[in-house]
Amino acid sequence: MQTNDIVRAVTIAGTRAWVALSLGVGWLLASLADLGRRIQRLLADEVRATLEPLRDEHSRIPLGAGSQAFWVGLIVVCLSLVSALGTYLILTNLTPIVPRDDVVVIVLALNLILIIAMVGVIALQAIGLVRSWRRKVPGARLHARIVALFSLITALPALVLAIAATTTFSRALDNRFNEQTTTIVQNSLNVAYAYLEEHGQIIRTDIVNMGKDLDDAAAKMADDKDKLRQLLFAQAALRDLPVAYIVDGKGTVKLAALEDEKIPYVAPPEHLLRAAENGQVPLLMPVNTFRVAALAKLASYPDSYLYVARGVDPKVVTHLRRTEQGVREYERLREVRGGLKFAHGVMYFMISLTALLASIWVGLWFAGRFVAPIRRLIGAAQQVARGDLTVVLPIRRGEGDLRRLSADFNHMTLQLDRQRSELLTANTQLTERRRFMEAVLSGVSAGVMGLDSDGRITLANPSAQRLLGREEADLVGHKLTAVVPEFETLVEEADQRGRAQSQLTLTIAGNERTFSARLAHEVQGEEQYGSVITFDDITELVSAQRTSAWADVARRIAHEIKNPLTPIQLSAERLRRKYGRVIQEDREVFERCTDTIIRQVGDVTRMVDEFSAFARMPKPQMEEQDIRDVVRAAVLDRHVTTADITFETRVGMSPIIVMCDRRLISQAVTNLVKNAQEAVQSYAESSAREEGWKGRIETVVTTHGDHVDIEVIDNGPGLPKHNRNRLLEPYVTTKGNKGTGLGLAIVQKSVEQHGGTLSLEDAPPAPDRTHGALVRITLPTRSSEPAAATETPAAAASGGR
Repeated sequence: MQTNDIVRAVTIAGTRAWVALSLGVGWLLASLADLGRRIQRLLADEVRATLEPLRDEHSRIPLGAGSQAFWVGLIVVCLSLVSALGTYLILTNLTPIVPRDDVVVIVLALNLILIIAMVGVIALQAIGLVRSWRRKVPGARLHARIVALFSLITALPALVLAIAATTTFSRALDNRFNEQTTTIVQNSLNVAYAYLEEHGQIIRTDIVNMGKDLDDAAAKMADDKDKLRQLLFAQAALRDLPVAYIVDGKGTVKLAALEDEKIPYVAPPEHLLRAAENGQVPLLMPVNTFRVAALAKLASYPDSYLYVARGVDPKVVTHLRRTEQGVREYERLREVRGGLKFAHGVMYFMISLTALLASIWVGLWFAGRFVAPIRRLIGAAQQVARGDLTVVLPIRRGEGDLRRLSADFNHMTLQLDRQRSELLTANTQLTERRRFMEAVLSGVSAGVMGLDSDGRITLANPSAQRLLGREEADLVGHKLTAVVPEFETLVEEADQRGRAQSQLTLTIAGNERTFSARLAHEVQGEEQYGSVITFDDITELVSAQRTSAWADVARRIAHEIKNPLTPIQLSAERLRRKYGRVIQEDREVFERCTDTIIRQVGDVTRMVDEFSAFARMPKPQMEEQDIRDVVRAAVLDRHVTTADITFETRVGMSPIIVMCDRRLISQAVTNLVKNAQEAVQSYAESSAREEGWKGRIETVVTTHGDHVDIEVIDNGPGLPKHNRNRLLEPYVTTKGNKGTGLGLAIVQKSVEQHGGTLSLEDAPPAPDRTHGALVRITLPTRSSEPAAATETPAAAASGGR
């Protein structure tokens, strides 16, 4: 077997392995393309479902078909692939170019340069991709994932291809250069040499015998060359030698016996002549001819050598030459097979690396084209998120489902723009209507609240917040029955009848207030859309009605009772004067009875006077008064009647001029101090009194710009926690049978006639006071001079000792 055949067989085996793996890579790339299409469809569906609002400033197509970078990269990739293919063809002897060492170095260097160029092109793209990733550019993450997917899918087959091809080539080469193959090659060469050696031994025997015959006939030949030539022809013909020469020591022919004169003469080499001189019979194997020659010295002839040749089969010689050449090539390849393996390994590695880099570049290009419409879509989505519905995406061919998605997006933005315009118009109308309703409701003194179908408050006008003592946040969004449980019966009645109206009592800030409420449902067909509840505080109205009723009762009582009181009193006094001196027996009883009648008539008269006073309060006579003097006089009248209670009056240093009726205000203050005095005395007599407690009443006058406060503070048992405002109504008292319940009612009426207010509160805590009551009269000031600022009531009550 020839060495070229061996190399060719090894190359064919490697080529088959390469082709098989290339087919596998082709199948993987086809699968990758199908995977890419599936990813595109799935991503298009996902983006169509939800568009993430991201930045759109990087929505251009990276590595687009029209960019300079694309064409540079495409040229480098194509040159790299062509160079890799050419390298494979050259190193596998499939081209006329002989793969010499210098050729291999040039080819590999060219591949290396193109690989470096391709790495540079990909590195530039990768740097841009990494920057986009760090800046969180829309689509950068997807771009990187697609490139990584391409790289992974192509890297594994390329790596397997390089390893498998190198391993296959190495094993095939090792199998061709194993010991058995070497033995076969060497034996084939030995067989060829044995054939020639056999011919050589035959011609050696012939030349020895022929030389002996010539030497024996030397004496007969003397110097007759003709006879010697005849003898030479005869000996050559006898031994079937087509060529026979007698040559001298320099190889010059002396005599020749040729079967064919055309046979060229081939002079024996000089070293064979020296060997023959030494008595040897050297052989001359065929090199440039198809004859085996032998050389021997003729002893009987001076400076003469017998040189004969016999022809051999030209095919044998040709095969011998080829076998020698093949064996030499075989041995050379055997010696350099390590380098051969390395060269082919480098070739396969470069081809695989070229395929890998080309795939990465294709992945970058494909990912750029794939992500570009998504980036445009994301940018448009961001513009939509900012409120710009006029954005329009370009519809480009070759984008598959994303092209349809762009069309759907444009249709969607068009619809959104139209709907937004309609909504803005409707919202403007609703806003105007709402502002009108709010303006109307804000001017309504009654509370108005809107409810939804679940009974939750959706609207509460300022009056509703004020009447209920709640902030808007405490009302809106909460259920009406949870905020104001007292409205539950009204809601239940409205659920049954569609509307309801009732008078309710609510506790606001610890005081009972009377409300008139009306609730109506908004119903269309059988469906309820909401409700409206209106309510108003009628406490003052009810109190005024009650006061008016009591005033009418008091007027009638005063009229009916006062008429007989005077005769009764006069009759009792007359009885005491006329019969007081006459009656001797039981005189004391008589005096006591008449005194009782007179005293009780006086009490009833005073009660009737109070009824009359309450029934017809006189019209106040307004004059400028220093309220400090009024208060001092009223307190002093009560101070002189009690010694066991500490009275303290703080009215400030500057005059406090108020337009008022001195008699009515003095009576009101006196009434308040009297009530405080009675409360302190009642607490002093109770078992709840603390050890070391001492009764104390403070009267404080303070000004606040446009009004003045008169506060009467005691440390008695205090006021009731609930419904304390009922104490301002006629005939409501906490003194049992000791009072008529008209004192505070008269005070309130007097204060109201002056445009002021009367409030009942708990006394502020102080070092010597843990309980008690505070009653405050607030009157408007009408002074031509600004009143001096004084301390607040609380501060005065707690610290002004």
